This record gives sequence, C-alpha cells and structure tokens, in this order.
Amino acid sequence: MQTLPHQASGAVVDGPTLFARYAYPPNQRGYCGPADHQSLLEYGAARVVDPGLEQLARGFAGAWPYLAFIAQAVGIGDPLDRRVVSGYWLGTRLLDRIDMAVFGNALQDRFRPKTGSSWPFLAEAIPAGAVPSHSFHVFEVYPWVGLLESYRGGHPLHILDRCRIRWGEVVTTSGDQVVVRSQPLEWDGAVLCLGPAVEETATRALGGLGFVDDLRPGEWVSLHWDWVCDRLDASQLADLRRSTAHQLRITNRTAGHPGPAMTMG
Repeated sequence: MQTLPHQASGAVVDGPTLFARYAYPPNQRGYCGPADHQSLLEYGAARVVDPGLEQLARGFAGAWPYLAFIAQAVGIGDPLDRRVVSGYWLGTRLLDRIDMAVFGNALQDRFRPKTGSSWPFLAEAIPAGAVPSHSFHVFEVYPWVGLLESYRGGHPLHILDRCRIRWGEVVTTSGDQVVVRSQPLEWDGAVLCLGPAVEETATRALGGLGFVDDLRPGEWVSLHWDWVCDRLDASQLADLRRSTAHQLRITNRTAGHPGPAMTMG
C-alpha cells in the first residue's frame, strides 16, 4: 500500500485516485460498480494506491472497458494511468488519437448484442466524430441500452444532467457543502443545450471525509451527480467544456436518430 501526501491546491492527483473520485458518486447511489462505495470514498480521500483499488475499478462494467480500450488504443500500458482516466472522464485531446474504425469495432463488439435493432442508431455517432469519453457513454449509449429508464425515479433530462461530468465555479463553502455556479442541461423540445449558470449546493465531503479541500471562491471544480470530484485547472476546464460542446453537437445535429431526443420526445 502506498499512501500519498495530502492534496494541496494545484497538486496533481494520480490516476487510480482520480478514478475513485469520479466513480464514487454514482456508486454511492447503487447505480454502477461493486457494492463498496465506502472504500471508494476512502481511496479518493486518502490517496492510497494499492491492488484493492484496481480490483474495485475493474468491477465497473461501464467505465472499465473504456479505460482498457483507451489505454490499448493509444499505447499506454495501464488503464488507470492518469492520462487515460482524465481522457475518459473529461474528454481530453488524448482521445483524438484513437482511430475511428477501431473505436467503431470495439463498440460493435460490446454494445450490438445489447442494442439489437437499435445498433445502427448508436453507430451513427461514430463517423460524426464521437470519442470514447464518459460524455459519449451518457448521451449516446444510455438511451439505446435502456439506462435512461433504469435510474430510479429520475426524469431523463435530470439523469443526463447529473450523470454527465459538469463544471462549476465555487461561490461559498460551509463544512461539507459547497455552493457552486454551474450551467444546467436544458431541453427545448428539440435540442439539448446548457442553460444560464445557476447556483446549486454540492457535497464536498461526508463527515469531513472528501476529495477536495481548501476551496476558495472563484476556483473551478468538476461535479458528478451532486459531488465535487476534483479541482480543475484552466486546461482541464477547457477540455471538459470543449468535449461537452462537441458531444452535444453530435447528439443534437449530427446523429440522425439522437437517443436523448427520441427518449424524451
């Protein structure tokens, strides 16, 4: 077991810890991964890297195949390498190096049996420029494998908004809670877009155990469901904004059969 130092402002977080931080919020709700969310919370907070964390990561049937595919496609040996983990969650430029045909074949092997006759609709996003990011999984895969319907008690728009990785500007902090200003996902009956920024309260920690300390007003953070996952520097914020806008363009305009629109419409 290797225990890493406390994360100071601006410190680089290792790949396994970063995975735990983004994977924890849906896992806490019982939506994906092994039933051991307390371990993910502790790993993400303590920055402990050991085989137990990799074992947990391998249990995420949604995220792990993407990480393994990205690593292989770009020639990185470890699926939990920070570059791979950041690429998947934030949609970094690393994903632009992946051959479209290779990505399409991997998707077909993984999802065609699950989507059946809907497979051609999912496949439309590939030549449109889709990359294997979490955003792609949420906006393109979820509708065609029934995940928008499987989340308990949620409207599809709410699920899409909470499942995607969002960014927010810190307004105030109070104990385990943080008020951030973030742009919610909106649906006008035809397209998905980001609305004007509004304030919302996000969770930074439970009983003092959390992922990002010493937040100051004006800093930017990433959000998954209602949790603060990481502090974003200017490059990470730009990557997340760019990749989200790119995926929304594909979802709204390029795909002939946009899954979210067909689900909500």
